[in-house]
Amino acid sequence: MTADAEALQYAALPWRRKGKLEILLITSRETKRWVIPKGWPIEGLSPELSAAREAFEEAGIEGHVATQAIGHYHYLKRRKDGTTHVVNVAVFPLEVKRQHDEWPERTQRVTQWFPAERAAELVLETSLAELLRRFCASPM
Repeated sequence: MTADAEALQYAALPWRRKGKLEILLITSRETKRWVIPKGWPIEGLSPELSAAREAFEEAGIEGHVATQAIGHYHYLKRRKDGTTHVVNVAVFPLEVKRQHDEWPERTQRVTQWFPAERAAELVLETSLAELLRRFCASPM
């Protein structure tokens, strides 16, 4: 890992109630592991709106995004030169109201709804799994 200062990204935690709480996970483009939509800050958009934009681009979803992050998690991002650096991700719950049939990254990712506890089991980042479990215990 490099000694760089932590980078910051914003993520949406897509959720809905279909009788029980469900979380939408997507696959990452390169490793195909289960993640939540996230990305770098978008100039001119607030952190929560940046997260919501990423959710649309990566998963084709829209809804009500919280204005406050419910927590953070960290992951190691691999650079093209093979080095890695820590990325800190602020997570904003997004209550999904619409899921489009077409969206920018549709051919690059898989999206799937999971019961909340199962979603926490599927993500590899321990700090994200813990954040999901806390959210499950007291959703918005």
